[in-house]
Formats: sequence, C-alpha cells, structure tokens
Amino acid sequence: MADFPKAGLLNRAVAAAIDVIVVAALGSLPNMGFLAGMLYVLVRDGFSGGQSLGKRLAGNKTIVRADGRSAVFRESMIRNIPFAVARVLWAIPLIGWLAAGVVMIFEGLLVIGSPRGARLGDELAGTQVVEEA
Repeated sequence: MADFPKAGLLNRAVAAAIDVIVVAALGSLPNMGFLAGMLYVLVRDGFSGGQSLGKRLAGNKTIVRADGRSAVFRESMIRNIPFAVARVLWAIPLIGWLAAGVVMIFEGLLVIGSPRGARLGDELAGTQVVEEA
C-alpha cells in the first residue's frame, strides 16, 4: 500500500464511538434491531466514498489498495468481519461480553501498533483509514 497519512487515534476513537451509537440505536428497533445493527456494522464503510457516518463526522476516510480508491461494500464487509464477530458475541451474556471486549481491545492494539494504523480487518481487506484531505 502506498504511503497515505494514517488517521489519528482520537479521530478514529470518535468515529468508532459515533458508529457504536448508531449500532445501538439500530439494535433497539423492535423485531429486526439485531439484524439492522449487524448490517450497519458490515456495510458502513461502503457508503459515501468509504466513510461510515462516524468517519464522515470525525473527518476520516477509508481508502483501498495502493491506488487510493475508496472502499466499496465488498471491502467494508471484509474489513468489518472482526466487529461483526464481536457484535454476535455481545449477544451472549457475560462470557460473550468478555469475548467481544477482547476482540475490540485486540483490534485497538493493532491500530496503535501498526505503522499504517491497520487493524486485522484492514489487513484482510487491504484498506487503511486516513485523514480526510
């Protein structure tokens, strides 16, 4: 992947918090809430040029491959598999909450430790979250 300026940790944390609020709001819908939240988790980065609602508000953009093209739904679904797993685990009281927390902490540590700020999902999809120009 080419050298793109990676998004700052604060921007990514703010974007993630906004996206968690969206998932929680969708999850509270009657009947289909869990599925609506899961769908948002998977496809959120395929909207509007590689930006979830959280990324758009925080000023981040997800780009794909060395050519800098924005993420589409395929890359979004691949890069968000770890979060989808955490979402499913969260539905299991106690042990699931712990396991989901481990997934989220693991992904966060990868962001901090990677020179590109890439988490496991980014490595799988070949994406990187960068600052919006």
